[in-house]
Amino acid sequence: MSTPRTAVPVPVRVPWHGRRSRPASGGLPGGPPGSAEPVGLGRPDPGSGLRDGRAAGSPVGGGRLGEAHPRQRNPSDLRLVPPALGAWAAAAWALDAPPGWVTGVALGCALAAGGLLLSRRTAWPAAPLAAVLLCVAAAATSAGLHGADLRRGPVPELARHFATATAEVDITSDPRLVRPKVVGDHAAPATVLLHADVRRLTRPDGTTAATRTPVLLLVDARSHRIAPAPAGTAPATAGTGAGPGTDGDRRSPWLELLPSTRLKVVARLAPPLSGGDRVAAVLRVRGKGPPETVGAPSSPQRWAGHLRAGLREATAGLGPDPRALLPGLVVGDTARVTPELDEAFKATDLTHLLAVSGGNFTLLLALFLGPPGLAQRAERRGLAPRLGISLRGTALLGAVLMLGFVVVCRPDPSVLRAAACGGIALLALATGRRRSLLPALAAAVLLLVLYDPWLARGYGFLLSVLATGALLTLAPRWSAALRRRGVPARPAEALAAAAAAQALCAPVVAVLSARVSLVAVPCNLLAEFAVAPATVLGFAALAAAPVSMPLAELLARCAGWPAGWIAGIARTGASLPGAGVDWPGSWTGAALLALATAGVVLVGRRILRRPWLAAATALLLVLVVLRPPPLTRVITGWPPPGWRYAMCDVGQGDATVLAAGEGAGIVIDAGPDPALVDRCLRALGISRVPLVVLTHFHADHVAGLPGVLRGRAVGAIETTGLEDPAEQARSVRARAAARHIPVIRAVAGERRRTGTLTWQVLWPPPDPVSHPEGPNDASVTLLVRSGGLRLLLLGDLEPPSQQALLASPTAGQLDKVDVLKVAHHGSAYQDAGLLHRVAPRLALISCGEDNPYGHPAPGTVAALEAEGARVLRTDRDGAIAVTGEGARLGVVRN
Repeated sequence: MSTPRTAVPVPVRVPWHGRRSRPASGGLPGGPPGSAEPVGLGRPDPGSGLRDGRAAGSPVGGGRLGEAHPRQRNPSDLRLVPPALGAWAAAAWALDAPPGWVTGVALGCALAAGGLLLSRRTAWPAAPLAAVLLCVAAAATSAGLHGADLRRGPVPELARHFATATAEVDITSDPRLVRPKVVGDHAAPATVLLHADVRRLTRPDGTTAATRTPVLLLVDARSHRIAPAPAGTAPATAGTGAGPGTDGDRRSPWLELLPSTRLKVVARLAPPLSGGDRVAAVLRVRGKGPPETVGAPSSPQRWAGHLRAGLREATAGLGPDPRALLPGLVVGDTARVTPELDEAFKATDLTHLLAVSGGNFTLLLALFLGPPGLAQRAERRGLAPRLGISLRGTALLGAVLMLGFVVVCRPDPSVLRAAACGGIALLALATGRRRSLLPALAAAVLLLVLYDPWLARGYGFLLSVLATGALLTLAPRWSAALRRRGVPARPAEALAAAAAAQALCAPVVAVLSARVSLVAVPCNLLAEFAVAPATVLGFAALAAAPVSMPLAELLARCAGWPAGWIAGIARTGASLPGAGVDWPGSWTGAALLALATAGVVLVGRRILRRPWLAAATALLLVLVVLRPPPLTRVITGWPPPGWRYAMCDVGQGDATVLAAGEGAGIVIDAGPDPALVDRCLRALGISRVPLVVLTHFHADHVAGLPGVLRGRAVGAIETTGLEDPAEQARSVRARAAARHIPVIRAVAGERRRTGTLTWQVLWPPPDPVSHPEGPNDASVTLLVRSGGLRLLLLGDLEPPSQQALLASPTAGQLDKVDVLKVAHHGSAYQDAGLLHRVAPRLALISCGEDNPYGHPAPGTVAALEAEGARVLRTDRDGAIAVTGEGARLGVVRN
């Protein structure tokens, strides 16, 4: 028998039709000033937490009466989650599944759902199961149709025959310049990528066809250049490939194109590289002229392009990092982001800041609506209530902001994901109910997958959903747990959010990068404090640029400070020796990482209960990340004490180091990959480089130069006199000029010393034209003495220059060296007379595992062993360090 309840005034703050509520004193409507509307009387504001005259969190609802956010205590509503997951899986499967299977699955699910709904004897889960089946049927149908569109029509047919055709295309994305990749000894040309829809196709036989088929355009950026950019402006190179290495001092007119522009191109068609791509063909544009425009971009795109250009102009006067980062934070414009900065963001898992995300839109909404918990309360804080805008007007303004956000940031899949995530935040701000967020996320996933099934296979979409889901499910619980252990509310929320997002996203990131960041959580925490001011001020500069450029520049200057902080966090985190660990880049590796993460979470809960154990664990993690050289040397044996010479494992390329004192080293060649040589130098403890010697300008020796320069003091760069390939030589000079590093030329006869380290340049001769065989034969060759150790470093010399060196006046110094850096990765092109004259005790070969050139040649290895040399190679032995001298000569492999 229930006990009757007596109405008791409750001291809670209740909205009173948009007016600021006053302290409760038990008064009734129309009472004395200061009275508040009592619970159960008057007209409750929708969403205010009142139902039928009771607080939604009253004992009847299972919560404490008068709680500030009573509905947040109720269980999460998961009814939309199974349909969303079912639709997601069905869409991912059906995109390239046989049409018959897709039809059968869709019909079978629809019939089964109808049977469940019509049957009266089915158990209670009939409706939820029917909803899942219907969503699966709808997603399979949509994905099947989208996939079929890519496999039929004239474009895929011509692509299968690699035909050349003329096409009219509508650009659907911003152009971006991809980072040149090193292939063998040269760098592939910088390429402009554009997504487009083919609207009209003229076949080789002259017949035309109207179509609407998505394709990918590839344009050689070197063949389509215009004059250098005006002084004081950044090159309009887009994507993470921007920089001197891609001839960023000259802009391609293709990089100026706006979405919705119609072009006429002559291109060779080819099938996409992988079957899961969203494009029906790849069109490699032929010709060297500028793009032929046959249709101007739409008015909204011109407006958006004008705004983006205004933001770039407003940020042109900032430092390199803020100038590159701020447009990316605001509108996803990564045109100025250098490869080095991009690598730093990847190493610290801050890449999400360089892409447009729902967080951008959320910050804008928060300015107008205030904190989520006060979205529908009389106490709500934001610009909208302060300006007297009603709740409905505020919601309408938020919708207008969302539309403008999508147009300015481009309506590509990543921006649509961001808009969906922003819509979830808009729902939170409009209702103040956390319980409604998970269904909103599921609904957003369901609608987006039905609208664009290709999202179901996108890693970006998966990461967006996982990160948002982590913030809605794990983060509140972890935050509460931290607060129970005495952590203040704000730090607890920030730490829980960063840790939850990292826990769910790390397995997917490991699949993409084959690496796990150990600094992601602290770097995200430190960067988070600067994201909001940088983004908000950046949006203000974006809006002010068309009206007043001086004001926009002032706002951009203010935004540059937090943007510079974020870039500094990324660079500092990436420079730490233990910033990340290698991990299997497969879904098996992702599953293992997920299990490891779950284990860490379970163990972490126990560790947090013991303060001393928690402190010891934190100290251990700090030591793992910082890797103090003495401790690392004791544990791993690398680098060995007293090492004289080290050969880095950089794949198919060369990068070696001569020890030149505490923390200093002479670097000879930089390999093909900046990340690999940087990692090697950090492991060796090299922070100061008095001299970088680039033996010749092939990409497998110089493309990694940014990794050598990253965070290190470099005295000078010495190169060969033959600047071939010219593009790589220009890249080296541009990077040196950007860092104010002098570039000098190595000539035979030059002698240098630093400490106990001395070296002599044996090759090339003063006139490299006398040896026109190619860049390899112009390689800088060094004879080095480190104490009593003699080393001969041959670069990539081939037999003609090896024979000329053997016949030169310096040949007498080549007898019986201790260590030989074998020329040209141990290729078969070696002079037997030189190998016999040198007769090294130790022969080191730098080559990549499973390289397509067969390096090192078995005959070369056999010849070296016949001369009594011990042969080591990086493809099998990893990084190699030489220690000692004379009878104590030794090697250590890492």
